[in-house]
Amino acid sequence: MSRVVEAARGWIGTPYVHQASCKGAGCDCLGLIRGVWRELLGAEPELPPAYTMDWSEPQGAEALWQAAARHLAAKPLAEAAPGDVILFRMREGSVAKHLGVQASVTELRAAPGPAGRVRRARPVGGGMGAAWPIGQADVFSCKPSFIHAYAGHGVVESPLSPPWQRRIVARFHFPGMSRQRS
Repeated sequence: MSRVVEAARGWIGTPYVHQASCKGAGCDCLGLIRGVWRELLGAEPELPPAYTMDWSEPQGAEALWQAAARHLAAKPLAEAAPGDVILFRMREGSVAKHLGVQASVTELRAAPGPAGRVRRARPVGGGMGAAWPIGQADVFSCKPSFIHAYAGHGVVESPLSPPWQRRIVARFHFPGMSRQRS
């Protein structure tokens, strides 16, 4: 498992507290990323200034995006991987103001069958419409998810559903963790 995902999952259940970053006591979405940074990399590179929940929306400034770009390594949106920090724009035309950690990506995985053996099966039919024969394949799909602090919910792992995916505007990884199991 990704070290970043493991660290972020350790925050699940932390209550939502605006501007906080204390595991188990309270954090917001930025506080979650700050806490994961401290756990994996040590001291934070900068402390955020006081901020409101609208994240500089009236000024139209991309303050959160700019801060992420200063301290995290940008990567292409299409290269999703567990441990990525993802930045969301909650409404068209507004500033990006929500962060999360990609916990899983869509993939097919083989699961051990009886006696711990992985059985390989071929899909019935070809192409994109192929179906796995029921009872003949120990294969399951892992759907994308992300970990984030959400007002009214605290730190949770949520499905990265199509509505959330459409809101992603940037993707980053923690420094020094791009090729490792971050």
